[in-house]
Amino acid sequence: MSERIANVWRGEMVESSHDGDAVVVDTHGNVLWSLGNPERMIYARSSAKPLQALPLIETGAADAFSLTEEELAVTCASHNGEPYHTNLVAGILKKIGMSENDLQCGVHAPYHTPSYEALLRQNIELGPLQNNCSGKHAGMLVLCAHLGADKGTYLSRQHPVQRAIRGAIASICEFPEEEIVPGTDGCGVPVFGLPLEKLALGFAHLANPVDLPDTRQDALNRIRNAMLHYPYAIAGEDRFCTDLMVAGRGRIVGKTGAEAVYALGLPEPGWGLCLKVSDGNSRAIPPVVVDMLQQIQAVPDEVIANLAKHHFPEMRNHQGTLVGRIESVARLKSSK
Repeated sequence: MSERIANVWRGEMVESSHDGDAVVVDTHGNVLWSLGNPERMIYARSSAKPLQALPLIETGAADAFSLTEEELAVTCASHNGEPYHTNLVAGILKKIGMSENDLQCGVHAPYHTPSYEALLRQNIELGPLQNNCSGKHAGMLVLCAHLGADKGTYLSRQHPVQRAIRGAIASICEFPEEEIVPGTDGCGVPVFGLPLEKLALGFAHLANPVDLPDTRQDALNRIRNAMLHYPYAIAGEDRFCTDLMVAGRGRIVGKTGAEAVYALGLPEPGWGLCLKVSDGNSRAIPPVVVDMLQQIQAVPDEVIANLAKHHFPEMRNHQGTLVGRIESVARLKSSK
């Protein structure tokens, strides 16, 4: 049931294309617009990170260790591994008396090429701090410290930290916990399989939690505001999440996930939007997301204009010559 959402042009011909599914819901779970199958089961992947941070606040762990708003933001991040990000994560670990050796997210090169080149020039060995998920893992270790739980097994699905997170995901997305499809993310922690529209509902609540209990409202408001106040902590230089929130000026909170999942919330109307690109290629996400925001008239025209490089991405070869473009052909259908 997926539909065509983007074409990749080279010269005068469509060379490749992408299909996908998308949905926009309100805080009551009503489907307002959709494309393809809004009930499609997906793994939320890193799009779930802002929702995974709920127990960090609701248990009192964040306050117990005096996490700053900026540090809270990086616990929701898929960051570039720039020094700014690694310093934030290292600061969190210092507060709980731990080090990067306690992170079990694994090691990969920073997404930010200049930062990677700087490490190579200085002959500095890569470590887990540079992993894009190190902030999330640091947040989990904060929760371990607060609960007095074993830090060595925090990846386990039955660990108190992971049980708390799974329960929070089920609650905020209004999907039965026993029906969540289990899996393992790229960084080793449990990942959650649920319908596309339910992840969108979670982000509608993140954007506008007005109808939820006071403690849940407070937690969601703090997470959302941390992301909006420190969008660079969420991703970094030349990244769509950061650029989207900077351009939105408080009107959009967004988070990418692996295998081309994207979720965002719109505080003013209280809507959540979720997109899944079927082939897992994330290059289709920016033009399609910006195009859909324009279609549903969710933000002022100036926001769309400020996202032009993502709305109409160019393809250049290794010589810097313009050779093609990625074009959104996604067409949301109103449920009204």
